[in-house]
Amino acid sequence: MENVEINQGEIKVKFDKPVIGKVSFADLGITNEQLHNNTGFLRIVFDMEGIGEHHYFQVPTIEVSYQENLSETHWMCEFNGTTLVDKLDHHGHSTVLLLNRKTIANLEHHHENKLVVHAEFPQETHLIAEESYINFFK
Repeated sequence: MENVEINQGEIKVKFDKPVIGKVSFADLGITNEQLHNNTGFLRIVFDMEGIGEHHYFQVPTIEVSYQENLSETHWMCEFNGTTLVDKLDHHGHSTVLLLNRKTIANLEHHHENKLVVHAEFPQETHLIAEESYINFFK
């Protein structure tokens, strides 16, 4: 089971086993109210330290949906301190982040494995938990 901790501008999701397939933020126990962002910055930490034996999905994916049609968002993903994605997303109601499975597997440690997603929004943003998801494991 996963454990979710919410702080101002930060969401931490700690896994103790692989969660197979496409899983919405709502399925992880995160609500729309917790995803309301009025600071412009959001940090999501996926802590995979205690998951044990697992296999990554062919293309690990994070999709984040929001109510607003945002002009430009800046996204950065890092795994164990190494940047995997650093991109600007232009105009829309969602962002899809595709991660390199082999890079993640090569960066894994025996104990600490954290995927950190940083988002910078141009305005107050309402993320949609039911339409935002991760797909990390198969």
